[in-house]
Amino acid sequence: MLLHDSLGCVALWRDFPARLAQASGRRVIAYDRLGFGRSTAYSGKLPPSFIEDEAHGSFRALCQQLGLSRFVLLGHSVGGGMAVSCAAAYAEACRGLITESAQAFVDTATLDGIRIAERQFAMPGQLERLQRYHAEKAEWVLHAWIDTWLSDAFRQWSLDEQLAKVECPLLALHGDHDEYGSRLHPERICALASGPSDLQILLDCGHVPHREHPETVLAAITRFLAQLDNAAFT
Repeated sequence: MLLHDSLGCVALWRDFPARLAQASGRRVIAYDRLGFGRSTAYSGKLPPSFIEDEAHGSFRALCQQLGLSRFVLLGHSVGGGMAVSCAAAYAEACRGLITESAQAFVDTATLDGIRIAERQFAMPGQLERLQRYHAEKAEWVLHAWIDTWLSDAFRQWSLDEQLAKVECPLLALHGDHDEYGSRLHPERICALASGPSDLQILLDCGHVPHREHPETVLAAITRFLAQLDNAAFT
């Protein structure tokens, strides 16, 4: 199960889901969260609890619709935080968790990166990039990211409580040049998760490892999945 980032959607995974399915021999499912991509528009603003809420919202509805009783989760960026929350909420069903460039708390580096992106999206033609994927929802998508993360109400957010409930094996992938957070994030994720964990820092890599270094990411994930199948984690 793939959970996308703050500006993402199924289409923005590009060919990664297909390549992952081919490399792993597993069924790969990606979905648009409410308000993103080809989904229905979201009514109102995101609440500060939106990351934790995903486990009991669209994700639960999708699992029920597809009859999924066991799964491995892979979340990119804020989708990684949502994947943590889903793994915590459905500990018996979640066999493994992969976070990619996930934020574990609100820090200065993350906020600085968002402010830079805010200025870039204010330039002529930039919003049209999002409209290709989110159509009339593009402006909402952008502000849902920027306004939520920069709000005072969100300043104390962290994954600490959810991580303590994660019992499955965990793989945390993070670029050494991630513009939205340092290695402190995956280190915290691995340190606080209850189950066995593996932290891999990808060299010369920014915030989107599956696009910047796809072969390395696919190899790391397939090794992790093979370990799950072979019960190699202790």
